[in-house]
Amino acid sequence: MIRSTLTAGVLAGAALFMQPPAGAQIPDAVLAGSAANIEADVRFLGDDLLEGREAGTRGFDLAALYVATQYRLIGLEPAGDDGSYFQSVPLIRGVRDREGARFAITRGDEALEFVFEDEYLPAVNFSTGEESISAPMVFVGQAVAAPHHDHDDFAGVDVAGKIAVVLNSAPASFPDAERAYYAHRIEKWRALEERGAVGMITLGDPEREAKRPWSLDAPNWKRPFMRRLDADGRPADDFPGLRVRVSASVGIAERVFAGSPYTAAEVFAMLEAGELVSFDLAGEATLSTRATLDRLESSNVVARLPGSDPALSQEHIVMTAHLDHVGFGAPVNGDTLYNGVQDNAMGTATMLETARLLADSPESFARSFLFVALTAEEKGLLGAYHYANTPTVPADGIVANVNMDMPVIIGDVTDVIPIGIEHSTLGDVTERAVAQADIVLTPDPAPEEVVFVRSDQYPFVRAGIPAVYLKGGVKLRDGGDGEAIVKAFRAKRYHLPSDDLDQPLYWPAAGRLAYVNYRIGSLIANDPERPQWLPDSFFGQTFGKH
Repeated sequence: MIRSTLTAGVLAGAALFMQPPAGAQIPDAVLAGSAANIEADVRFLGDDLLEGREAGTRGFDLAALYVATQYRLIGLEPAGDDGSYFQSVPLIRGVRDREGARFAITRGDEALEFVFEDEYLPAVNFSTGEESISAPMVFVGQAVAAPHHDHDDFAGVDVAGKIAVVLNSAPASFPDAERAYYAHRIEKWRALEERGAVGMITLGDPEREAKRPWSLDAPNWKRPFMRRLDADGRPADDFPGLRVRVSASVGIAERVFAGSPYTAAEVFAMLEAGELVSFDLAGEATLSTRATLDRLESSNVVARLPGSDPALSQEHIVMTAHLDHVGFGAPVNGDTLYNGVQDNAMGTATMLETARLLADSPESFARSFLFVALTAEEKGLLGAYHYANTPTVPADGIVANVNMDMPVIIGDVTDVIPIGIEHSTLGDVTERAVAQADIVLTPDPAPEEVVFVRSDQYPFVRAGIPAVYLKGGVKLRDGGDGEAIVKAFRAKRYHLPSDDLDQPLYWPAAGRLAYVNYRIGSLIANDPERPQWLPDSFFGQTFGKH
């Protein structure tokens, strides 16, 4: 049995929770040890020394070395490339050039020029680096075609050779899973390219602006964009047929829709009512983008805890957390360093503590575990896509993914929030694990955020692998309004310098979350059956291995 350097008291406590019954309390020694370990990890990973851990930087590489060292201390086997803890992830990076950007609309003798950063920002074309197009515009709602819902935003319009104007998300009337799927940018890009669109303008809306103003993130336009490179060295998921894509503030909507069959106010009213219609827009748009491209490598950090069963040990449960954050950015109250403590030093530390609990457990586990600290999540889940598509173990032996991302530990809570449990038998596993920790499950209070497709479990889902992840809870023992605290975090700290070590952090809640993930892993590892997609799961039907 692999052992780490936990204290004798913690090891003694570990013996107390071998196969705990429902309603059992986490032993005090275990919870205290886990809280202390997580605090130590977070205080290093969230320190200014690591400069925000942006993928492709020295700060990220220091964080990766730290995680590999922790794996070694725990006693985990290297499971990366060439007997190391590191899996190389080839990437292409693009840094936008303000001088090469343009967004203009021409209507007869009228020419409207929009303002870079204040009103729009271009994406990077990773295939060519520089593109410029002029074409008619067409509004296509949310760019969703879902025949099984009798919904087609492309009905009655022709997008071939045109620039599509698109709103975010997907119809609110869709079930949460399908709304998440169709809201994903890859599905929109694919649908537009397949229909011959040459450009895309993604326009903000009043609801999104109220939640997260354009002015909060636009000043960070200098941050690099990235794509992973496929086996042939080409940018993956770049959809080069969409030669220029721009995002635009809701503040320009009236000018975009001017002279068209519907005003901006009417379009947003239709959006709220769920009754969007598509139509050609007046005028022609010119979109330009230019970026400096270079190639680089970052690393996923991968370790293995072998199982005990001769056959089932060839199957793996993959525990993941993204290690990267966003690095430096525009100053906020004079601070330019975005430490990423909740996002995702806390998730990485929770994964490391889950590994310690599993490695030091008196239980034997039939299946094996992989622990993967992922790179470039903030650039589009790139490390996760790379691992899910090119794993370091046989792909058909990966049975489940348990992801840990930005749990938002707000205080002493009695619950956790599960994401994705309705899609597979991992739902039953999660319910049993939570009962063994004497806490409860709370449904996602913000399903419209469609987080199931926005974190690192989604590339595994797309590879047909059942997945789940847990967010920190919102039911505070002192009766406080946990949901309001989480909303305040997202408004005032998420992807801002204030997500740092000065914010309130309650380490025992993080320890409890690690324990729940430990129990989830334990139950999967010793179940004679692999986790299965449920028959009515949209993601199982779409991506499951049949």
